[in-house]
Amino acid sequence: MKLYVLMALTGLLSLAGCTQSGGSDGPQVVVTTNILGNVVEEVLGDQARVTTLMQPNADPHSFEISARQAALMDDADLVVSNGLGLEEGLQQHLDRAAKTGAPMLVAGDVINVVPYASGDAAGTPDPHFWTDPAAMLDVVDALETSTATIDGIDTERLAAQADAYRQELTQLDTEMTTVFAAIPGSRRSLVTNHHVFGYLAKRFGFRVIGAVIPGGTTLAAPSAADLRDLSTAIDQAGVPTIFAESSQPDRLVQVLAGEADIDVDVAELFTESLTAPGEGAGTYLEMMRANTERIATGLGP
Repeated sequence: MKLYVLMALTGLLSLAGCTQSGGSDGPQVVVTTNILGNVVEEVLGDQARVTTLMQPNADPHSFEISARQAALMDDADLVVSNGLGLEEGLQQHLDRAAKTGAPMLVAGDVINVVPYASGDAAGTPDPHFWTDPAAMLDVVDALETSTATIDGIDTERLAAQADAYRQELTQLDTEMTTVFAAIPGSRRSLVTNHHVFGYLAKRFGFRVIGAVIPGGTTLAAPSAADLRDLSTAIDQAGVPTIFAESSQPDRLVQVLAGEADIDVDVAELFTESLTAPGEGAGTYLEMMRANTERIATGLGP
């Protein structure tokens, strides 16, 4: 009896890094990032057990999972990942699951990819597509198609839920367009802790001046020369606010604000991860609306 209890506790602890929704029965869908996990939950509802591997406030570039969590992918009816090099700590597990025949949906394969415009990663695919709601519409379309053939999925319910969420994404896009339209063109300059807003910039007419970390990953580090060059660009562009990721320490951004020797504010955005419920960005829609408001406040006249 003690052995069985110990085994059960071990299993629960190994799954502590996951979040699950849906009933105990039905298809199993495993999702890597919590942003995509929320979208999948909205589309599938209680028709599937949706397991999201990435915890709130985690960094998608560096979070890791246990062997038991990785094994969930092997038996999943669908594995949903971001792709485009985002999940750096999980790629080996995703590659293994694909080789074992697990059905895969890589969101980066179904969107119009935007390359990084500057920095060390210039010209390579940018994985941060969720900053553009229109890209998420493409993901929802692909998710509906991928899950419609899974045994146990009611396709009529699936279509209704997917349509409802598409309407919410369209409404979000309209709201963002309206809010950003009030920002003068001369103030539409974005500086962040690392390159994350290329899709938003292209969709809504912003200029990405630069990033504190010049690459496309939070695992890189800026040099003194990088900070000097960015400080000069900020000064020349007259950037009023620079933005830091809420789940990461903003020490480097604060240092940059001081180096620029101009009157510049630092504001936090939710860029890489959702938060726990009640912390400001518990869902994708809540995250995007919070960011829209903070960008408009930081760059507005």
